Amino acid sequence: MGLLREYSMQKLERITDVKTLQQVAFHLEKTTVRQSKEIAKLRVENARLRGQDVNPQMEFDLLKEQLAAMQKKLYGTSSEKRPGNTDAPNAEEKKPRRGHGPRSQPNLPIEVVTHALPEEERSCSICGRQVEEMGDQVEESEEVTVVGIQYKVVKHQRKKYRCRCNEQVKTAPGPDKLIPGGRYSVELAVHVAENKYLDHLPLERQVRAMDRRGFITDSQTLWDQIEALAAHLRPTYEALLRKVLETDVVLADETRWKLTAKSDKTCKWWVWCVVSDEIAAYRILSHRSTKAAEQILGGFKGVAMTDGYSAYQSLAREGPDITLAHCWAHVRRKYVEAEDAYPELSQHAVDLIGKLFQVERDVPKLRADMPKDEVDDALALREKLRDERSRPVIKQLLEWALEHRGTVLPKSKMGKAIEYMLNLWEGLTRFLDDPRVPLDNNGAERALRGVVVGRKNHYGSRSKRGTEVAALFYTLLETAKLSGVNPHAYVLEAAKRAIREPGTVTLPADLT
Repeated sequence: MGLLREYSMQKLERITDVKTLQQVAFHLEKTTVRQSKEIAKLRVENARLRGQDVNPQMEFDLLKEQLAAMQKKLYGTSSEKRPGNTDAPNAEEKKPRRGHGPRSQPNLPIEVVTHALPEEERSCSICGRQVEEMGDQVEESEEVTVVGIQYKVVKHQRKKYRCRCNEQVKTAPGPDKLIPGGRYSVELAVHVAENKYLDHLPLERQVRAMDRRGFITDSQTLWDQIEALAAHLRPTYEALLRKVLETDVVLADETRWKLTAKSDKTCKWWVWCVVSDEIAAYRILSHRSTKAAEQILGGFKGVAMTDGYSAYQSLAREGPDITLAHCWAHVRRKYVEAEDAYPELSQHAVDLIGKLFQVERDVPKLRADMPKDEVDDALALREKLRDERSRPVIKQLLEWALEHRGTVLPKSKMGKAIEYMLNLWEGLTRFLDDPRVPLDNNGAERALRGVVVGRKNHYGSRSKRGTEVAALFYTLLETAKLSGVNPHAYVLEAAKRAIREPGTVTLPADLT
């Protein structure tokens, strides 16, 4: 303790000597362990005086776990990967790593450029006679190139016509306008929206990139274009919000969003996401309550795959229309978090859950374009495999959890993981009786990844209107991706149709 007292009056960040810092760290850890033991003894004595039965070793294990968790948070990794573990969620989605050689480019246009010998080189270097072309024989090679983004001013000259009677003058129609009398095309607005909400480029960064290519503009001008574009696309967005709730099974999740008011005060809002096989629908709301969950899932009748967040459970209790299924990836994550204090128990739970995911790799995958009879056959086989292979694993997990529930402290990470699983058991086992239900909520988490990157890059929204525009474009762009449609082509076509006929709804299926 002498060394600690010596430095108690100094700020540790001022110490630059590595050996001194190591000594201080060593003594701090040693002191923490000693004090933890003393605290454990005091808690046991306190419990004894109150007439409670407390296992001192369990109390000490809890303190050790808390210390290890703090150290891991400071210095460790947050990865859930385990050495040699191929049974983690999403392992089936990982594609083999491709080499660094050339790849096929079936989606790129092909331009053929013919190279001929110059006239002065068309003679034989041996006999001097003129060489002749060898019919259609060529030596062929390929290269991938880039034609840079080009901004240009297009002058539309609309010709005028008049009748000899001088009673009528007609003018040729011009292009459809994003904003009546506006100067910027719908193509430019779609380009800006795609950059911001799909590639997560803030408007200011886009302005700088445009300036380098000779286009002088500002972020407010760009915002005006995508706001006008969103107004035209509003009917399509609202149709997607309704359509996603017409399916039998959805995935739901939420994540934080920033709203920066004019006073520069940042408010915490929430992005809510509902995902089906073909649609990812987003709403950005000011709260995360049961009322918000009702706004998102109101009117839905079916199974909602969620995590254990209480708002979903409250919503399901309030009405009979929503049945909850729960995510095994979240359960697995909690056991991984407990591995420092309970390595053997944690590994056993993770291994059993891994067997469930292994079964899912073998069950038939459903596609949006599958005929109904193929879907029915796939669901029947999926139900059969789950009943034969997953149900015994579920039985093992339940027996294991009940056996060890009383051997760990409820407040420890392992205790919380076991309790979390048992509390959600009905929803976690829903997939056994309903083959339409997935094993995890990873589809919704994937749908929120772009939102998280966007939140980091452009700091959320500056107004409530900004949250509405963001939710709209995330919905259209991510839905296009889920449907296998080019996002740029989809938003552009939907916008053009809506400009020509206001109120027109365009779904990705309309482009295929």
